[in-house]
Amino acid sequence: MPKLRTNKGAAKRFKLTAKGKVKRCKAYGNHILTKKSTKRKRNLRQIGYLDKVDTNNIRRLLPYA
Repeated sequence: MPKLRTNKGAAKRFKLTAKGKVKRCKAYGNHILTKKSTKRKRNLRQIGYLDKVDTNNIRRLLPYA
């Protein structure tokens, strides 16, 4: 059996928690920030979690995480 390859794009975007949830960063927080409200930008800094539906697909891309 050959080794499984980690998907490097997914490894840079997602991390697994100890309980098996998948952490992610929120989108739309990198540029054109002048038109976004302070409250919106503050909420974009918080960590997001994937839904259970998408978790299995991401865990397949990160076999050793």
